[in-house]
Amino acid sequence: MNKLCVGLFGTCGNSTWRNPFMEKYKSLEINFYNPQIEDWTPECSKEEAEHLASDCIILFPVLDETYAFGSLAEVGFSILQTLRLDDKRDLIVLITDHLSEELMKDEIQAKESLKSRALVYQHLKKIRSPNVYLVNTLDEMLDLSIKLYENHKRIRPFRKRFNPHLREY
Repeated sequence: MNKLCVGLFGTCGNSTWRNPFMEKYKSLEINFYNPQIEDWTPECSKEEAEHLASDCIILFPVLDETYAFGSLAEVGFSILQTLRLDDKRDLIVLITDHLSEELMKDEIQAKESLKSRALVYQHLKKIRSPNVYLVNTLDEMLDLSIKLYENHKRIRPFRKRFNPHLREY
């Protein structure tokens, strides 16, 4: 079941990118899921996986604050879910092409992260899907997510009512 919810995935660690998103979403009464919680345990993985598989909008900023190997892998899983023919979900991705100075100190990890980022970005550019979006800034990501959420909210009742071929959501 697709949830009328924005999943705030992507860069975790000590990142604070989610804060302005959550503030804006709260002010607009937009449902969201934040997987970055203080006391995360392996038991939280079930709820996180459910949101990753079912939220109608998934955000994936891969920022310069971490090497992002986990986030880059999750982008692939999300695309598989998003591209299913019966699924009406949107995926918004931002991948920075650089790392912070601190992360660049570990040359091996930095090289692998930059290589992975470049490869994932180039593969994403080749995907021909109307519901996979590549943005360049967090501001673009926030604006687009709000517009897509409003669109999902508007069309949802009509899909439920008039389209028997779509999964119930």
